[in-house]
Amino acid sequence: MRKLNDIFLGWNTAQTFFGVYAGVVLLSLFAGVATEWYFLAGLPFLLLLGYVVLLDFKKVFFLLLFFIPISTEIHLPGGLGTDLPTEPLMVALMVIFGLYVLKHPREMKADFITHPLTLILLLHIGWIYATSFTSQDILVSVKFSLAKTWYLAVFFFLAGHLIKTEKDFKTLFWVVLIPLVVTVCIILARHSTYGFAFDKVNKVMWPFQRNHVNYAATLSVFFPFIWFARFWYPKKSGKRMLLTAVTILMLGAIYLTYTRAAYLSLFIAAGAYVVIRLRLVKLVIAISVIAALGLVSYMVVDNKYLEYAPNYDTTIAHKRFDNLIEATAKMEDISTMERLHRWVAGMRMSVDHPLAGFGPGNFYNFYKSYTVTGFQTYVSDNPEKSGIHSYYLMTLVEQGVPGLILFLFLSFYALAKGENIYHESKDRERKNIVMTVLLCLVIIDAFLIINDLIETDKAGSFFFICLAVLINMDRANQQDHKQIE
Repeated sequence: MRKLNDIFLGWNTAQTFFGVYAGVVLLSLFAGVATEWYFLAGLPFLLLLGYVVLLDFKKVFFLLLFFIPISTEIHLPGGLGTDLPTEPLMVALMVIFGLYVLKHPREMKADFITHPLTLILLLHIGWIYATSFTSQDILVSVKFSLAKTWYLAVFFFLAGHLIKTEKDFKTLFWVVLIPLVVTVCIILARHSTYGFAFDKVNKVMWPFQRNHVNYAATLSVFFPFIWFARFWYPKKSGKRMLLTAVTILMLGAIYLTYTRAAYLSLFIAAGAYVVIRLRLVKLVIAISVIAALGLVSYMVVDNKYLEYAPNYDTTIAHKRFDNLIEATAKMEDISTMERLHRWVAGMRMSVDHPLAGFGPGNFYNFYKSYTVTGFQTYVSDNPEKSGIHSYYLMTLVEQGVPGLILFLFLSFYALAKGENIYHESKDRERKNIVMTVLLCLVIIDAFLIINDLIETDKAGSFFFICLAVLINMDRANQQDHKQIE
């Protein structure tokens, strides 16, 4: 016993820490096996992660980014769900970063907090909080607002604190790219066993993605990063050739998602590149708003939208992609017409609650009483409890007209301000970074017309990160101007 005491008393701090940690690992393993609560075996990892977070949360932030492409959605009792391991990491980082800011308030730079983009974003989030307390189901809305809070804290404020330079941006790129390429290769390998069949594409997504649309959105949103990253390296260099190969791989993978929204968003992004270079963003935004208002007016006057009700018998799902495209043109595709079914319900809901909406997260809970029978399809019972499939309409329904205006203002201002930041940037690398995040935002905005993927970690995270990077590139430009003066 004395020898044993001598051994332990002779240990230094590092040895003591290792010994205690080894004991915790063994106890957790035995407890997990004995009780069949196997999650107990993961406790040592959580303890170690917490220790690392306290020492250096920058490493944990990049670890979170690494996990985004490979995170998996878990359904919990009571109808709840979470993304593992990303969502617990978000919450942990939010708490630690909040404590860090309280201890070092000057680390949050005033020009970041008072930047117009930050203020507009805070107005948008503030309205979400406000409508949560006027909600038709407050509990659902508060849960929605809490999730929005840690997205904002981690992917906007923490990202703005950590991703300040071109070097930081490159770290972000490589940390996300590596696991993303791995998931793409796994999914393509699985899909190849079915001959890349259209009707089998959803079958090969688990555990990385919910469905082929989420997968396509993830690839499309990150595609501008890959495209412009090639220009960081000299021609014929190893990394340049590697990224060119990855670009081709990603284009092939996007094609094999068989997702019309992905194809369209990339074409829109290509057009947006030209628009930004020619300083035409404000003009295009104005034309888009006028066109959208004109379309809505046309549909509403004399209830013309009723003329587009689907034929229940011919509106079906298709097993071949070419048949799907043909059916879409004829308004006989089940997914398109079911969207229309929910959009009609959403517009009718917005008329009932135009100011504050039904409350964040509440579309599904109330939409069925607003549906029009003539627009029903054979999937209208909606056992998956999916949403309205348009983030703009979802915002209108759940947050009212002010909520939609605030989100549109945020999106449009980011693009218009981003155009100015791009042309003010003198450094080529900085210009490419600004163009990358602008095209990423354009792709997200395009997807949101017929999807609501901003609420997922794989797409929504990049929306906030891109806003934070835009602000930091603007701040860098302003500092350059001051040095010249």
